[in-house]
Amino acid sequence: MRRATRWGLCLILAVLALPGLSAAQGAGPEDPKVVFVAPARIDEFVDRIEALGTTRANESVDVTANITEKVIEIRFDDGQTVTAGDVLVVLDSAEERADLQSAEAVLAEKRLAFERAQELESRKFAATAQLDERRAALRQAEADIAMIRSRIADRVIRAPFGGVVGLRDVSVGALIEPGDRITTLDDTSIVKLDFSVPSSYLAALKRGLPIIARSASFPGRVFEGEVKSIDSRIDPVTRSVIARATLANDDGALRPGLLMTVEMLKTPRRAVVVPESALVSRGRTHLVYVVDETGGNVVAGREVEIGARRPGEVEIVGGLSPGEMVIVQGGFRVRPGQEVIPRPFGSAPSAPRS
Repeated sequence: MRRATRWGLCLILAVLALPGLSAAQGAGPEDPKVVFVAPARIDEFVDRIEALGTTRANESVDVTANITEKVIEIRFDDGQTVTAGDVLVVLDSAEERADLQSAEAVLAEKRLAFERAQELESRKFAATAQLDERRAALRQAEADIAMIRSRIADRVIRAPFGGVVGLRDVSVGALIEPGDRITTLDDTSIVKLDFSVPSSYLAALKRGLPIIARSASFPGRVFEGEVKSIDSRIDPVTRSVIARATLANDDGALRPGLLMTVEMLKTPRRAVVVPESALVSRGRTHLVYVVDETGGNVVAGREVEIGARRPGEVEIVGGLSPGEMVIVQGGFRVRPGQEVIPRPFGSAPSAPRS
């Protein structure tokens, strides 16, 4: 039994040792692998500087009175949109209106006296000095009228510009004093966005530089604007400078005091761009695998110099020409000189990524 087992093992080993039956000799040439490729394309590219900013109204004011008086009428509602010159609050002006009637009566008397003196002087029945006295008295009466009307106008508080009023802080019958806030008024048709930028980017800051702003309050929404002004001083503690941009706010979504993330777009240019997944990094060296479709779909490794990045894409500064096909998926399964089967990137979403 043991002798038969030994003879069987020897027979198996002899068969495996026959020429042409080894695993190495039985393997055929490696089949081309499927890879997914995309062309290196020319696209608009910009450098981005990120910062945090706070929104401010284009114009903003606390509506107050400059006199001490009682409120007799309120002509606005909380959050109402008003135009320049609209009456917001009326204060008691009964005493001033009585003074105005008295002053108007005096003015009529002074005007009549001046006209009589003027007629007598023209007939040489009165001295010129007397006419001058009547003229001065008339001007004094007119000045008194203007002063009283100004006092009455102070008791009618109007919107200095168009915008949206805030919450009212007074009620009818309240006695207000100079400096007491009645409400707020903000012009938010255009919103200012102030943000700090490190002084190392000072050379890149300039008027007209486009920006993109986002807020967690409006997920997915992008607000576009441009830098309008730059502070003349750098903060000696933070070594940063305040830049101010403006954002259109036609729908009134943005409000003063909102925190926003800001991206400044500097150095706009046209550059060679490839998908970021096509890039293979080895230390400080960056490679892409190029497929020569006119030369038998053979893979070639290409060392490239990269520039800026953006989500999903990278700028190629040198080493690659527009139109060359780079491997986006499957690059780690091939080697230079190997023949592959290229497929357009995105044509088979279920294909495994490299």
